[in-house]
Amino acid sequence: MPDLPVYLDNHATTRTDPRVVEAMLPYFTEKYGNAASAGHRFGWEADDALERARARVAALLGAEPREVVFTSGATEANNLAIKGVLPHLKRKGNHLVTAATEHRAVLEPLKRLARDGYELTVVPPDGHGLVSAASIAAALTDRTVFVSVMAANHEVGTRNPVAEIGRLCRERRIVFHTDATQAVGKVPFDVRDVEADLVSLSGHKFYGPKGIGALYVRRSGSPVRLTPLLDGGGQERGLRSGTVAIPLAVGLGAAAEIAGREQPLEAVRISRLRDRLHAGLAGRLDGLRLNGHPTDRLPGNLNVGFEGVDGAALMMAMKDVAVSSGSACSSADAGPSYVLTALGLDEALARASLRFGLGRFTTEKEIDFAVDYVADAVLRLRNRPAGRPTPAGAGLPPR
Repeated sequence: MPDLPVYLDNHATTRTDPRVVEAMLPYFTEKYGNAASAGHRFGWEADDALERARARVAALLGAEPREVVFTSGATEANNLAIKGVLPHLKRKGNHLVTAATEHRAVLEPLKRLARDGYELTVVPPDGHGLVSAASIAAALTDRTVFVSVMAANHEVGTRNPVAEIGRLCRERRIVFHTDATQAVGKVPFDVRDVEADLVSLSGHKFYGPKGIGALYVRRSGSPVRLTPLLDGGGQERGLRSGTVAIPLAVGLGAAAEIAGREQPLEAVRISRLRDRLHAGLAGRLDGLRLNGHPTDRLPGNLNVGFEGVDGAALMMAMKDVAVSSGSACSSADAGPSYVLTALGLDEALARASLRFGLGRFTTEKEIDFAVDYVADAVLRLRNRPAGRPTPAGAGLPPR
């Protein structure tokens, strides 16, 4: 029996790797200077640590250190990318393109801009959640100036052909942004291969600390120009004013260095655990639907719908297995997952779908426990007479 509850919600957040914590600790109490303090050793130490972290993040992305801007996370990075670049594109046009399955941190800024006069086209995915380059091409006009398509979906794990989309945008001189929050550190990702102009990421999605992320801003060729969202001291090359949290930046750099070294073998191990979970559930349950692409998906993602189960009761039954029914950032929304409905699921099946997120610290023992636990809960819920109220703890298998 593994320690309970079993954590299978690594798309919402990952546990900070102990090696990352160890790297961060001296910068709280021993090397606590401000990187902007250029007149003494404390400031020099902080600045050196900041630049080492920047170089590590850049190496993971295949970028140059000067192209990495530290932010508080992917939400800020997305907002800076979208709102920061558009003032420099007004002369070329006002048409923006994105996908219906994007994270809200991309959709909401774009919708706000649409209310302010920009023209926005939201491209639907196919039934697997994939947004093809052809569908993006069909949405482009001679007034299109900006395209944003995520590298990998945060709910169903489908990986989009961002390299093809990047080439398409480069050929047409359209700025291309990709929210790579779920992809970076988990699958190979190189900004040059993708031909991206702007890339967002967040540390806590790949075993770094919360509260730190980064935006890649292309400097080679035709550099991307941004207007900062924050005015102040001009830190981060004038793009993100405010004192940089050195311990968090160090943690992001350490997480990036570990991911760059360990990701290939880690992805293989996690993929096998994911397939073990899927096979185990399929072997015990009929009416199981895989949501997302069957093969071109994140190693640790399994999103499945359980037919014939009330979604609210199913989530109540997950006391000892930490999973989610959608994006953590959409948990306040009482409706079904907008990502799953965009894939064509009806409301009932969308509500009765669970997102399993496996990660670096997931074990076989935990997977085997989850198979039995979830299958037992589903079977009990299916066997409950229709219309009968759900008692506290209904669907929970005995311990």
